[in-house]
Amino acid sequence: MSRKEALNKLRDVLLVRREALKKALDGDLSMLQSLSQEGGDVIDAAMDTAQDEISSQLVEVESRELSQIEDALNRLREGHYGDCEQCDKQIPLARLQAVPYAVTCIECARKQEKFSPRFTTGMGDSSQASNASL
Repeated sequence: MSRKEALNKLRDVLLVRREALKKALDGDLSMLQSLSQEGGDVIDAAMDTAQDEISSQLVEVESRELSQIEDALNRLREGHYGDCEQCDKQIPLARLQAVPYAVTCIECARKQEKFSPRFTTGMGDSSQASNASL
């Protein structure tokens, strides 16, 4: 399979994931709104608050991923998808298949993590915690 064919398949993956995230976000936001309208006793209120916090964090992660997908689709339209934003080399297909909205090759991503202790991929990884201990 050529790189162009692989990139077209990745575009399809990005489009499907974008739609799934949009639907999930619509559901999460409506759930948050319905929870805030319900009443109850103190224990119910505490449970609702905890659930609201979890839902809010989930919405934040999904929103961040949706934004990264939109950026990747824009790069596809502009002809820059799959090019590392740091070194301008092609990002290997294996990396794009693992993280279709990646903007850097693995080498540049590692350099960025090494020199930016607060850098995280937004995927809930532990790079921030592991870099903090260095």
